[in-house]
Amino acid sequence: MNQIMSTTNQYEKTKEDNATRRKRIKLESEPKRVPVIRESENTDSGSKEPAIPKAASRKDSKTEVSDAKERRRQKSLSAEEEMTDSLKQERRQQRKQQKEEKRKNKKPRLRIIPIWLRIVLIAGLSFIALCVGLMIGYGGLGDGDPTDALKWETWQHIVDLIYKEK
Repeated sequence: MNQIMSTTNQYEKTKEDNATRRKRIKLESEPKRVPVIRESENTDSGSKEPAIPKAASRKDSKTEVSDAKERRRQKSLSAEEEMTDSLKQERRQQRKQQKEEKRKNKKPRLRIIPIWLRIVLIAGLSFIALCVGLMIGYGGLGDGDPTDALKWETWQHIVDLIYKEK
């Protein structure tokens, strides 16, 4: 199919296909009765009447009926498989067409902030957060001046206190 169908249209089409298939299977499954024409016993009139042939025995008729039912069942199953296979192939083709159209119609993503700039911003913001945290910790919680937390001498003194030689 050249046109892409919406899901509602596909559903309606599938319903129609199923209904048509059921009718066809029903017609195929009905036994074809061909009337046997034999001359009637009244040969005066010369007319022929359809007569139903008599079965030889009940067992033979039952096996014939069961065989016929089995053949009809097999026919309907094979017809149904063919229909489902063709429907599956059509749906696969429709999906492929939809995917191709999505790829063709897809707009390239325009990023406001490029990735390299994002990385630089995150590193810079992390450094600023570290400095603010040091100043709050040293000046606000401790007894020192907040700007002293950023001086090299302060950190040298802290390292000397930790690793002082005994």
